[in-house]
Amino acid sequence: MIDALLGFGAVFFLALLRIPLAFAMGAVGFVGLGLLRGWTPTMANAAQVVYDTGFAYTLSVVPLFILMGNFVARAGLAHELFRAAFAFIGHVRGGLAHATVMACAGFGAICGSSIATAATMAKVAYPPMKRLGYADYLSTGVIAAGGTLGIMIPPSTIMVIYGIVTETNIGKLFAAGVIPGLLCSALLMAGVSWITWRDPSAGPAGERSSWSERLQALRDIWGVLLLVVVVLGGIYGGVFTATEGAGIGASGAFFFALARRALTLQVLFEVLVESARTTAMLFTILIAAMLFSSFVNFTSMPGDLKDAILKAGLSPVMVVGAMMLIYILLGTIMEELSMVLLTIPVFFPIVTGLGFDPVWFGVLIVLVVQIGLISPPVGMNLFVLNALLKDVPLKQIFRGTWLFVAALTVALLLVLELPSLSLWLPSLMK
Repeated sequence: MIDALLGFGAVFFLALLRIPLAFAMGAVGFVGLGLLRGWTPTMANAAQVVYDTGFAYTLSVVPLFILMGNFVARAGLAHELFRAAFAFIGHVRGGLAHATVMACAGFGAICGSSIATAATMAKVAYPPMKRLGYADYLSTGVIAAGGTLGIMIPPSTIMVIYGIVTETNIGKLFAAGVIPGLLCSALLMAGVSWITWRDPSAGPAGERSSWSERLQALRDIWGVLLLVVVVLGGIYGGVFTATEGAGIGASGAFFFALARRALTLQVLFEVLVESARTTAMLFTILIAAMLFSSFVNFTSMPGDLKDAILKAGLSPVMVVGAMMLIYILLGTIMEELSMVLLTIPVFFPIVTGLGFDPVWFGVLIVLVVQIGLISPPVGMNLFVLNALLKDVPLKQIFRGTWLFVAALTVALLLVLELPSLSLWLPSLMK
């Protein structure tokens, strides 16, 4: 137990020294395991972890979904999604903000990253909201909060990694994220309605689009919507595995971008390099987390914690609630994937030991990560917007997020209290 606590302390200390968390976790895990087991078996374990991770067939889903998202993003989908959403709802008060949430949900269905979704929508949605006179706190708040849908709406990078690390069915995790993702979208839009009801000048209505304009907007996005339906529908229906679905999605996205004449040799090269760079980053974090996990699992910490919880007489729901609070606090200071991988070796054995469904717990983790990403003072999405929108004061960005933090907290409490919200769709899968 003490060994593991010293290991966690060393990781956070190295992170405070601005050493990348992947290197911190990998170094502490390697050294810690070496001190406990000896250096020869530790080096053999490290080599095995690198080999198994690099050549794991199931992990090929990661670069394929990343490639799918990059192809469709280069084809200008984010602009088209925003335009389509605005065509249907832009005429109501706060319409551009509502359209931003809808576009974030759509973009999340091919992106899988919160930060990438927020960064993309900052470029797409903020300028029109600025031109229409939206308050900065509403504009930035809805973009930051909507960006978090990128990790809940499947396919989600965090769900893929969680599924691989915990050996949980990825297809069921994707299915489990659909209803909570829609619930989060609805609650964020309710938050926009509340803000514009209290302060109508914060989000003035836009012009009403004609039905011909709406149909044209739908024609611009029907191809990629069909792609998402085929890929996710095939996974849910048991037609193909998540890895095969990712391959179909990447191929379809390539032809989609090609059909829209968005690909040149230069753009293709940039997409491949960007996908390879992102994949390398994720695999580095994953390998480091595996090394650290080997160290933690070799100590007595997971078993000791589970025994202490059982002896304390705490209800299982209270234990999970305490974990959620820890995740929210960590989410304000850590990158989402690193945070999940750092804590899974400790929390997952406790959750499964208490008899909870690992699919449900995976959805809860994503929800608390969403909250952490937009929680001041140091939520990651807030600083992404601060870096991209230099004319907007940071205090305005902070001001705009609190109501959306509350909305996502409501979603978390609902899924915590009603597990069927996340487990109903997976139960229907073949």
